[in-house]
Amino acid sequence: MFKKITREEKAVVLDYLPNGYPFDSTPSHRKNAIVQALGKEHFTLLELVPKKDSRQLQPGEDIYIGEGKREEIHHILGKLPLEKLTATAKAELEYSIEKLVTENEKRFVDFFNNSAPLSTRMHQLELLPGLGKKHMWEILEERKGKPFESFNDLKKRVKLLPEPKKIIIHRVMNELKGIEKHRIFVDV
Repeated sequence: MFKKITREEKAVVLDYLPNGYPFDSTPSHRKNAIVQALGKEHFTLLELVPKKDSRQLQPGEDIYIGEGKREEIHHILGKLPLEKLTATAKAELEYSIEKLVTENEKRFVDFFNNSAPLSTRMHQLELLPGLGKKHMWEILEERKGKPFESFNDLKKRVKLLPEPKKIIIHRVMNELKGIEKHRIFVDV
């Protein structure tokens, strides 16, 4: 069976290295600039090569990396392991994830509305940090009457629920770190 290849269309710049990696032993005249980025749809960490005449990209900037004509990026080197991120990229990572979760609130609220059992003993909601059986049952009961409309609606209707946006951000970070067995949001 073949795994479906997921491609990112857009990414957020985490760091821009105009002279490539400092630890790279390639002679300086042959080094390429490197962009470390986070895919906006699947939270994929990527290593990109900008075009030679491209301006210096700033952390937090959105860039197009899809199949069509790219303004800033020449090509994608590939996926990037978390350990290879620069200090700047690591510092920018959680902020960028928070921004993406906020911008796509509906997508993540829909996860709470549409999540399903994984087995007879485990539900997708239980994969979120800080959510146990009690919160899971409360969420399932509340969504029967009316689907959740926002993180605030979720927080208002489910008593003592930890901050939903922070739960999602924490889960995405754990998936990027490789801590989680099941992947919900990250394609590594």
